[in-house]
Amino acid sequence: MTTQIIAFAGSVRKHSMNRAALGLAVEGAQAAGASVEVIELAAYPMPLYDADWHAANGVPESTRALREKMRTAAGLLIASPEYNSSLTPLLKNTIDWLSQSVETGLGAGGGRMPFDGKVAGLLGASAGAFGAIRALPHVSFILSNLGCVVLPVVAVPGADKLFDAEGRVANERAASGLRKLGTSVATFAAPR
Repeated sequence: MTTQIIAFAGSVRKHSMNRAALGLAVEGAQAAGASVEVIELAAYPMPLYDADWHAANGVPESTRALREKMRTAAGLLIASPEYNSSLTPLLKNTIDWLSQSVETGLGAGGGRMPFDGKVAGLLGASAGAFGAIRALPHVSFILSNLGCVVLPVVAVPGADKLFDAEGRVANERAASGLRKLGTSVATFAAPR
């Protein structure tokens, strides 16, 4: 049975360094035999989470569709940019919506599905010297609280030099670390 992994970046920027770095982790997972579906969060628009809006309108169809994709996956590869030393509003909002109960009304509460029991590989890339390392523990804490088994994170500083002008890997050390993260997610998420 092939291990199913969902991969996405907490950025919708056209030339996102995190989406580019995520591609290397995806390569590692695929080389280890996993089937990886890369999700573009822009294809799943969600309003800013508001419990009153949730109670009045229910869960958006885009959220339901993404939850269904994630439900059957054994692993996650998530690239988190760093905004003000933390995760992006897009990534936080996506996690907040995905963890909400599909039921509405007071007392409906949230849920750990679709995260519970998933193996998660987190990475972050930035042009600066920290490589999103300040944001990654925040994401790790949130996902662990939702039931994910979070592997050691991979931060990529100087990510603007990860690839050359022709799109080829220019920093093989960083690329190797990203590929290994993907391989680890595929290995740990594989059915036993």
